[in-house]
Amino acid sequence: MIVGDIFRLGQWTDFFLLVGTGAVTLTGLVFVAMSLNIKAIAVDATHRYRAINTLAGLALVFMRCALVLMGVQNHQSIGGELFVVSGLSAAIFVKGYAEAMRTSNGLRLSRIVGGSLVHVAEMIGAALFVFGYLAGLYIAAIAIVANTCYMITAAWLLVIGVFDQTTNPRS
Repeated sequence: MIVGDIFRLGQWTDFFLLVGTGAVTLTGLVFVAMSLNIKAIAVDATHRYRAINTLAGLALVFMRCALVLMGVQNHQSIGGELFVVSGLSAAIFVKGYAEAMRTSNGLRLSRIVGGSLVHVAEMIGAALFVFGYLAGLYIAAIAIVANTCYMITAAWLLVIGVFDQTTNPRS
């Protein structure tokens, strides 16, 4: 039986502030990079879906962090929020990469598998946290950081892909 609540916001505030601030900053940088190369991104399915996934994914990391930092919540509400928003992020991620794989040849299956595993890990951690296991929050937090790093690599692949496309146009 759980006595009291297992979540102590004061112990997690700095973590979620750091991750949320990083995610929203990266979202802005990716948006600027995309706007500078909008034509190349719009015409290529790989670039288009990678851009959508990266922007949506980073914005949803920010959303998760913001929701956790809202006041007067217990572990069930926080775990539920993390579960729902990471599920939304996973759905956008899988749909985008599946569409890009269907319409182009620029993506590897390893990217969709790796990103999906990170989302599943976060959802498992969030579910464990809902049921009172503090370790679930650690699992979800690690997955959020891994997901953010994964999206940074996607942003880099987007920038490099657009650069390659503009410097070596296909005949």
